[in-house]
Amino acid sequence: MIRGRVWKFPNDVNTDYIIPGKYKFKTLDMNELAKHAMEGIDPDFAKKVEKGDIIVAGKNFGMGSSREQAPLVLKYAGVSLVIAEDFARIFYRNAFNVGLPVLICREINEKVDQGDILEVDLRSGKIVNATKKVEISASPIPDFLLEMVEVGGLAEYYKKYRKFPWEKG
Repeated sequence: MIRGRVWKFPNDVNTDYIIPGKYKFKTLDMNELAKHAMEGIDPDFAKKVEKGDIIVAGKNFGMGSSREQAPLVLKYAGVSLVIAEDFARIFYRNAFNVGLPVLICREINEKVDQGDILEVDLRSGKIVNATKKVEISASPIPDFLLEMVEVGGLAEYYKKYRKFPWEKG
């Protein structure tokens, strides 16, 4: 179960908004980059976000370049989960690869506002807006992806099990 405060963002949030390239090309230190998370949309986000907070967004979250640093910088900034109406394909996969859970929920923007508190069960896809006392259904995370997230991402999964989650045996 994840419980956190909502930070709401619009449709078409691209990877340059999540982590502007001018920082990414100077350092690969994720703690340093996390100081600039979401700076392209909210320059003060990294100063305000708290560990466990949740990003809620519209359509096409993470569009643009295939920067694996985009989901990783959100994770280092303290974001515990991103829920969006849908995601850019490469961001969606990169998020799981680095251990950041993401949920697709088509009606999330209708039922959630900035600052609301959400309680989320990743396995079932059940979202409870504790502020508004509303229950929302999202697409649950498949077990093999959830297992990757629980151990910290694809590399950590491989280190632990010496195989990839989709391999048998």
